[in-house]
Amino acid sequence: MRWLRRRGGTPAPASRLDLRDLVTEVLAGIGTRPARTALTILGTVLGIGTLVTTLGVSATAGNQIAGRFDSVTATEVAVEIPPRLTPDSPPTVPWAALGNLARLNGVDAVAAYSRTESGKEPSVRANTLRDPERVLDRALPVLGATTALPAAARTDVAVGRFFDDGHIARRDRVVVLGEQAAQLLGVTRIDNRPAVFIGGAPFTVIGILGPVRRADQQDLTGSAVIPWTTADDRLHLGPATTVIITTVLGAAPLIAGQAPIALSPNDPAAVRVEAPPDPAELRTGVAEDVSGLLLILGLVSLVVGALGIANVTLVTVMERTAEIGLRRALGARRRHIATQFLLESTAVGLLGGIIGASAGIIAVVVISVTRHWTPVLDAGLAGAAPLAGATVGLLAGLYPALRAARMQPVDALRGPA
Repeated sequence: MRWLRRRGGTPAPASRLDLRDLVTEVLAGIGTRPARTALTILGTVLGIGTLVTTLGVSATAGNQIAGRFDSVTATEVAVEIPPRLTPDSPPTVPWAALGNLARLNGVDAVAAYSRTESGKEPSVRANTLRDPERVLDRALPVLGATTALPAAARTDVAVGRFFDDGHIARRDRVVVLGEQAAQLLGVTRIDNRPAVFIGGAPFTVIGILGPVRRADQQDLTGSAVIPWTTADDRLHLGPATTVIITTVLGAAPLIAGQAPIALSPNDPAAVRVEAPPDPAELRTGVAEDVSGLLLILGLVSLVVGALGIANVTLVTVMERTAEIGLRRALGARRRHIATQFLLESTAVGLLGGIIGASAGIIAVVVISVTRHWTPVLDAGLAGAAPLAGATVGLLAGLYPALRAARMQPVDALRGPA
């Protein structure tokens, strides 16, 4: 510690800065140029406000997305069945096994279909005329399906009707076209009993499907669907390759576990079940993904606010060079000067954090209300935001405060170079 000697040789203690004097100096420094201080605070407000808003909106959006998932996708289960090793091998899942699955509690609809192999789709024509200027042959997927396919695939028959158990029992040559397949073949009405030729054999069109609302069954729009018995006779499609199930809300995990046993009790591991993920895990995953992306934006805004505080504090130090020199000449120590400027920048950051957190919370509530969402706010984040602002202000003021503290009294009194 440095000591000064009074007249007569009595040592005098080094100067001290009382807390009251320190607070007075800090407030005076902040209030000297209110416009500049307000703009500096605005930078921190934008950073903290953006951070609180993005994290709050991401949590709210994740909760909303998970809620929609609960009511739609969480009721859809699909079972993929491997093909037979040889044509003479017994089917892994016989068509009659669908009844076992349909009787399970929680199942709304069950349908199965066999499908032509990719790249081996048969030729489908709307008529027998040969027109060299038009392409009438279409290689379309053909499905041999059960009667519950529209309900299980979440679609409706837009025109006409779907085939029933009678068509399946009689092995009738009837076909229901997907929406896109009907457009390709030019079939728009069925009151005149139009026919299409699948592999050269005529099939009467009895219906056209509408939009398919199930995401994993969009291939139905471009397919021709016929009774599974007819498909086995005419195209030799064999046993079912896919089973699709719709359940009541909350029953999908249970049905996904019971489906292999109901369909293939001798070898449940032979089939592959695709079930929706746990809604709680989805909510957490969505919130984390969105938060991670938006957190970057908030941090960038926060860095911009910190640079603004550092720049303004440095300019203030340069403008107050003479004041710093005078105070140093009167006995102020370096730590007093550094502490004053650090507290000034910290106070600016704290004010920005308080205002920014308030603005962010209001923004989250307003966005949620306009979107008819339930706002999800983290109380810990709102409480930590002012502290984050103060920390940013403290870090931003380190270099200007150190520069002010290192000034020599003589050089400071000469003014800026």
